[in-house]
Amino acid sequence: MEGQRLMATATVEAPAAVRPAAQPGSPLTRARRRLYLPFVLPALAVYLLVFIVPSLFTVVLSFAKWAGAGPIEWVGLANYRRLWYDEVFHSSLVNTLLILVGVGFLTFLFSFGLTMVLREMAGRKFARAVIFFPNAVSALAISILWGFLFQADGLVNALLRLAGVDTVPRWLADDNLFYVICLGLVWVNTGFYTTILMAAVDRIPAYLYEAADLEGASSWQKFRNVTLPLMWDAVAVSATLWAISAIKIFEFIYVFAGAAGSVPTTKAWTLSLYAYAEAFQPTGEARYGASAAATMVTLVLIVVLTLLTRRVTRRESLEY
Repeated sequence: MEGQRLMATATVEAPAAVRPAAQPGSPLTRARRRLYLPFVLPALAVYLLVFIVPSLFTVVLSFAKWAGAGPIEWVGLANYRRLWYDEVFHSSLVNTLLILVGVGFLTFLFSFGLTMVLREMAGRKFARAVIFFPNAVSALAISILWGFLFQADGLVNALLRLAGVDTVPRWLADDNLFYVICLGLVWVNTGFYTTILMAAVDRIPAYLYEAADLEGASSWQKFRNVTLPLMWDAVAVSATLWAISAIKIFEFIYVFAGAAGSVPTTKAWTLSLYAYAEAFQPTGEARYGASAAATMVTLVLIVVLTLLTRRVTRRESLEY
């Protein structure tokens, strides 16, 4: 017994086997290391020149006054103070948040509804292609088409007159323009997010729905307890994409509401339109400093909303 105890102690206290020193990399590894920098440096140089340097210049320019030529005058926080007291900037910020929240709510509401309707419908791939079509067309063409629909003698008013409406709304008036834009954004984006959500729903095994049917679950219960938890990753990604893209929407509003190269009425401006209008004033007096300050506010808003969206939509992944 004493001998066995000594052997066990010796076994426990035996020093760990010393591993051999790391051998130098194989010729293939060394060749890969030699090729690492030649492959990475060109992409890194392009990234620095195209993204990092302009971004840093925009940060510096937001604290300066510059008309696009001549010396750059340092003005400190004057551009940001101007934004703070500018009513047009306030209305642009409110419009941006309305698009983010209001248009986003309607977009995802219709996307979830279409996803549930098309999930078991015959010909759903064709239907998916149809509703995705607005995203396959240039945003410029879509915005022009949307404008034709809501002209005084456009299709929408023609249908209203056929329905017996004598006094049709002035859709493109300044007071209604922004809401027509919001409807167009809902129409354009619903197909895109429906496609993403349907791709996630297609991966859910059918036997889970069959089991829910055997348990007598209603459509709402199947959506709440089966579909939504298993497609949550796609929902989180979609919400993040929307938070980023909603704040940067520009071309649809500019082409739809603008006339012959001029900026739209200020009632339809968003932060992107505001930054553009500051940089390219119709009078020719460019205010790149104020435009850069508005761009920095937009960038901060995007970062905050992205982090907030990721935080709110964070869930544990379910495997099935």
